[in-house]
Amino acid sequence: MPPALSELQQRLQHQFSDPRLLQRAVTHRSFSAEHNERLEFLGDSVLNLAVSSLLFTRLRDLPEGELSRVRAHLVRQESLHPIAVRLRLPEVLRLGEGETRSGGKQRPSILADALEALIGAVYLDAGYQAAQALVQRLFEGVELSPRLQAEAKDAKTALQEWLQGRRLKLPLYRVVQTTGAAHSQVFHVECEVAEKGLLATGQGVSRRAAEQAAASVMLAQLSTRNRA
Repeated sequence: MPPALSELQQRLQHQFSDPRLLQRAVTHRSFSAEHNERLEFLGDSVLNLAVSSLLFTRLRDLPEGELSRVRAHLVRQESLHPIAVRLRLPEVLRLGEGETRSGGKQRPSILADALEALIGAVYLDAGYQAAQALVQRLFEGVELSPRLQAEAKDAKTALQEWLQGRRLKLPLYRVVQTTGAAHSQVFHVECEVAEKGLLATGQGVSRRAAEQAAASVMLAQLSTRNRA
C-alpha cells in the first residue's frame, strides 16, 4: 500500500482487511473504471443512519421533523467538505489529468463524495459498527446541540430572513465564472448585500448550490460583524 494511504488509515483509525476498498474509495471516475461511485452510494446510506443514531441519542428533546432538518444539515456537502479537508483527502485522491488540472482535488463535491465512499468502504470491510464508530469520530469536533435546527435551514432562506428582519434589501446573486468540463461544471457565484457593503463568494456543481455556498459565507460575515 502506498505510504499516503497507510497514513490515511491512521487518520481514519481503521486498518483495512481489504486495502483495495480503500484505494477504490479515493478513486474518481475520471481516473479509472474502478471508481468510487458505488461506494459513495452505499456510504451515503450508512452515514445517514449513523448520524440519525447519533442525533437520536444526543438531542433527546427534538421532535422528528427538527431532527430531520439537523441531519440534512450535517450530511450535506458543505458540512462534509471541511471534514474531508481535515482528513487531508486532497493528498490521496486519484483523479484523471483533466480533472486534476481543473482543480478537482479541491472541489467540495468530489471531496464530500470521497468521504462518503470511505464510509461505505469501511462498512464493507468491517461491518456497520466499524462504520458507525468512524462517523462518530469524524463528527467529534462538530457541535451537536438544539441550536443546529436553526442552522439546518438552507442558507439562502436564513440570509433572506436575517435581512428582512432588519428591513434590509434582499441579496443580489450573480454568476461570475463557470469552470470545468461540460459534464462537471463548477459555478462561481457572488452574493452581495449592498447596504452592508459586503460581498461573499461560493462555488458548487450547480448555480443553486453555488448560491447556497455564497449565502452561507455571507451569513458568517454578518455574524462576525455583529459580534464585533
